[in-house]
Amino acid sequence: MPRELPQDHFCPWREEEEELKAEVSRIGGEVDALKGQLAALQRHVFGRRAEKLPTVDAELRWTMDSTAARADAAKKKRQERAARKAEEAPAREIRHAVPAEERHCPACGGEDLRPLGKGRTSVVYEHLPARFEKQVHVQEVLACACGRGVVTAPPPAKVVDRGEYGPGFLAHVVTSKCADAMPLHRLAQRVERSGAPMSRSTLTDLFHQAASVLLPLSQHLLQSIAAADVVWADETPLRVLDVKKTKLGYLWTFLTQNEAGEWLIGYRFSMGRASKTPKEVLGGTSGALVVDAYTGYNAVTLPQGRVRVGCWAHCRRRFFDALATAPEAREALDFILELYRVEAQVRDADMVRTAAHRELRQQHSAPVLTRLHVWLEMQAPRHPPKSPLGQAISYALKQWESLTRFVENERLPLDNNRSESALRKAALGRKNFLFVGHEAAGENLAGLYALVATCEANHVNPEEYLADVLLRLGSHPAARLDELLPHRWRPASALDSS
Repeated sequence: MPRELPQDHFCPWREEEEELKAEVSRIGGEVDALKGQLAALQRHVFGRRAEKLPTVDAELRWTMDSTAARADAAKKKRQERAARKAEEAPAREIRHAVPAEERHCPACGGEDLRPLGKGRTSVVYEHLPARFEKQVHVQEVLACACGRGVVTAPPPAKVVDRGEYGPGFLAHVVTSKCADAMPLHRLAQRVERSGAPMSRSTLTDLFHQAASVLLPLSQHLLQSIAAADVVWADETPLRVLDVKKTKLGYLWTFLTQNEAGEWLIGYRFSMGRASKTPKEVLGGTSGALVVDAYTGYNAVTLPQGRVRVGCWAHCRRRFFDALATAPEAREALDFILELYRVEAQVRDADMVRTAAHRELRQQHSAPVLTRLHVWLEMQAPRHPPKSPLGQAISYALKQWESLTRFVENERLPLDNNRSESALRKAALGRKNFLFVGHEAAGENLAGLYALVATCEANHVNPEEYLADVLLRLGSHPAARLDELLPHRWRPASALDSS
C-alpha cells in the first residue's frame, strides 16, 4: 500500500508541471490566433469571391429547396427593373416612313397602300451627350416719355448674388461628387469636353458655396434624425490634407426610418474618433441606438442615455472568420441564420414593425437565442481566448444583452448593416479623391453627403432636388424647413400647378 504524503509536502515537479501546462495553453492560443490571421489574410489576398462572407439573403436563398422559387424571384426582379426603366426614361417617338421607291405592293405592284394598324414598334435606349450652355440674360429697360422714370425687368434668380453659375450647374457638381464619387479635377475635364472652360479650383469653390447655402437644411436633417426613437450609427476614416502628409479624420453617419418607411440619413465630420461627436449629435436624446461594440458610443447609451442595440452582422462576421481554424463555428452561423430567417418570413408576409412581428420573434427567435447561448457557454472553455473562435465567443457573450434586445421590440433591427451601407459611397469617394483639403471641407462634404444620400434612399433625383432647393432656401421660412427635406420635398413647379 503506497505511503501517503503529508499535506504540506512540497513537490517541485508538480509546480513545474502546472507552469508548463499554462505555458503550453498560452502558446496554443497564440498559435491558433496566428493561424486565424494567416487564414484571413490568405482569403483576402488569394481567395475567390465564393470564399468571402456570403450575405444573409444569399444563404437564405441557398437553403430554399425550390429552384422554381428562385427563378420566380429572379423573374420578378427583372420585371420590376423593366417597369422602373419605362417610368423613369423620357420617351420620344420617332416615326419611320416607307421610302418612296418602296411604296408599291410586292404582290400586285399596286400603289394604293393604306396604314395597317399602328405600325411596328421597337424600343432603343440612346445616350444624348450632356451639354452646358452660356446663358446671356438681358433685362429690358423702359424709360418714360416724361424723362423722369425708368422701369427695369427683374433679374434672373441666383443662388448667390452676382454668381456666374446657375442652380442646375451647382446641383450637377454636388451630385457628381457625392452620388457618383467623382473627383472634381475629373469633373472639370468632363465640363470642358462639353464646351465650358472650367478649372478644379472653380469647381471646389462652387462645391463649398453650395454646402454653405444648404447648411441650414443639412443641420435640420441631422436634428430630425437625433429626435427619432431608433437611430443607427457608424463611422469610417477619411484622410485630411496636412503639411507634406495627411492626418486622419472620421465621417460619422446617423440615420433613422420614420413611420412611413422613409429613410433620413445624416453625416457629421470630425478630426477624431472619440465620443465627442456622438454626444454632440445624440446627447440628451432618448430611444435606441443601433451600433457595433465600439466604446465611443458609450457616452450616449445607458444608464442615462439611449438603449444600446447590438449588431448580429458583426457577430456573424467574427464566427465566419473563425471557420478556417475551428469548423465548429458553423453551428453558431447556423443559429444566426435562423434569426435572419424569421425576419425574412416577416418581410415576405409584410408584417415588419407590427405586433405580429414581435410575436414571431418571441415564438421563434427567442428559442434560437436560448440554444445559441447554451452553445456559447459550452464552447467558451474549449477555445483559447486569443483564438479566432475564442474571440468570437467572447464578443457574443459580452454583447449578449444588447444583441438580444430586438426580441421585445419589433422596431429594433437585427444588425447595423443599414448604417454601414450609408458609408459605402463615402468609402468609394475615399478611393477616388483620396482626401479632403481641410476640416471645414470635411464638414461641407458631410452636409452635402447627407442630402444626396437621403434623396437616393427615398428615390428622389438629387440633381432635381438640389437645383430646386438651392433657389428656394433663401426665401423659405425657417420654421418650415421640414418641407424642403428630401423625403418631404415637392418641386416648386408642382406647388405652382396645385
